[in-house]
Amino acid sequence: MSYADGLLSTGERIIYRNRQHPFIFIWGARWTILAVIIAIVLFWLGGKLDPDGISGSLRQILGWVTAAMFFGGLAVFLWTALRYVNLEYVLTNRRVIGVEGVLNRHATDSSLEKINDAVLSQSIFGRMFDFGDLTVLTASESGIETMRMIRSPIVYKKKMLDAKHDYEVDMERSGWAPGPPIREGVTSAMPSASEAAGAAPTETGVAVSPVPMSGQILSGPPRPPVRSDPDQVTRTLSSLADLRDRGAITTEEYDAKKADLLARL
Repeated sequence: MSYADGLLSTGERIIYRNRQHPFIFIWGARWTILAVIIAIVLFWLGGKLDPDGISGSLRQILGWVTAAMFFGGLAVFLWTALRYVNLEYVLTNRRVIGVEGVLNRHATDSSLEKINDAVLSQSIFGRMFDFGDLTVLTASESGIETMRMIRSPIVYKKKMLDAKHDYEVDMERSGWAPGPPIREGVTSAMPSASEAAGAAPTETGVAVSPVPMSGQILSGPPRPPVRSDPDQVTRTLSSLADLRDRGAITTEEYDAKKADLLARL
């Protein structure tokens, strides 16, 4: 199990994983590869020198330099490989998570509801070898900003926008519309003639008969309260709890919405 799997909250699932393109690993280890090549050349040259006299001393110095460059370059190469393997970008049904680091791990995330758009940049080589930079634009100052040289950036962007759409649809079906809370004392708008023709269900699902307008006769039984699927309500409560824990909504808003959803069962 990767480090990102341990960051998932209740009801959260991974949709797609992505990493940087192997080219960025090769580019990061370019000096290390060059040092190893030089060390091999020096080792070959040292073997050609006479072990006696000045040539012997020079051969010994070349041997130490060769060993330092070879083992030092190999250590840096392994460290670069570990950094490459441990960096990943995970897309879940609620957020985008970026994890990096070998010994000290660093994780950043951006909630799907705060993502406004994603800017994709690809060079001609990026289109040829399927890599590019993906910049996530969010409504907050913190979170993931740019995913550098990731593999299949077009696929990642499509999946991220699809996940955002599915998340918003699930929230709308549950009756939750992110926005400012309703304040007491605010007068509601006058119901239209079509709405006044029957009883309108309130937010809690209880039918309330509207006040008849002048000269209007109301007819017909009140409409039954809206019922919700229990599984959908459970998933929605989990999502709302996650939003409450991350400070996106207040505890009062969560309790009010929870009572509303339970009243629809």
